[in-house]
Amino acid sequence: MKSAVLPNSDLGTLQQKIDYHFQDISLLELALTHESYSNEHNFECGNNERLEFLGDSVLGMIICLYLYKRHPKANEGRMAQVKGLIASTSYLADKARVMKIGEYLKMGRGELLSRGYDKSNVLADVMEAVIGAIYLDGGFEPAQRFVLNMLKTAMDNMEGSQRDYKSLLQEFSQKSFHILPTYQVVKEEGPAHDRFFQIEVSLAGKVLGSGEGHTKQNAGQIAAEQALRLLRLQMGFDLEIKPMIILDDPML
Repeated sequence: MKSAVLPNSDLGTLQQKIDYHFQDISLLELALTHESYSNEHNFECGNNERLEFLGDSVLGMIICLYLYKRHPKANEGRMAQVKGLIASTSYLADKARVMKIGEYLKMGRGELLSRGYDKSNVLADVMEAVIGAIYLDGGFEPAQRFVLNMLKTAMDNMEGSQRDYKSLLQEFSQKSFHILPTYQVVKEEGPAHDRFFQIEVSLAGKVLGSGEGHTKQNAGQIAAEQALRLLRLQMGFDLEIKPMIILDDPML
């Protein structure tokens, strides 16, 4: 690949996908610029790290505000649990893939060759950067609308079971196999204020699920959910609960 920029530069189409049209298009361009691209250009063009930092806080505020108003009976622990799963790297990356945001990223050649445009941590960071860019360009309301269009369905599905996926997997494995699942951190990277973890869960030495997130707890929950989905397919058992969130719900 000769170019360090992915082919799709039609930001008009991307703005239609995110349902927001920028007054200052340079903010969107910056949100789509990976650190590897700015490194290759001697940092002259900047990158999306600062927007990601801002967008992470805006995203958290929007989720917390919605959960607080929409679920008045939910306690702090329950809301924190749902927020952590919904704002997880895996979930945000899935939403980015639905919108094909990876096609618009400016990346360095090395990152392109390693398919960085489809890495979950890269895509999740870009989603946060886009949220930050929308907030700077149009304020809180359009940023809130963008986030809720992505995540409202999942947040509404918090009603139902109070149990989490790790607890479910532990109960099932004890009952069915008389063993406990084991969790292993297979990747840990990023600065201290923004760590990224990948965790695998195994039963009897066999890896059944993998999860990614900015905390070990979130990554472990996602790994446990993957394991439960696999076991359900292989063994035909029913989880008998409404999932805490639906990781493959369609875009609104």
